[in-house]
Amino acid sequence: MNSRTWMCLICGWLYDESAGAPDHGIAPGTPWEQVPMNWTCPECGARKEDFEMVQI
Repeated sequence: MNSRTWMCLICGWLYDESAGAPDHGIAPGTPWEQVPMNWTCPECGARKEDFEMVQI
């Protein structure tokens, strides 16, 4: 499966599913759907619904 990348629409921080965000509690390989709903952007604190899938 190809990993997808999600971008914070507020600050532009990128979440890559293959890399995860281990410094922020999300293991590498975690699909976006499994990221907890209460997780927030590590850069600006935006909510999960403020992210959009992007093509890199």
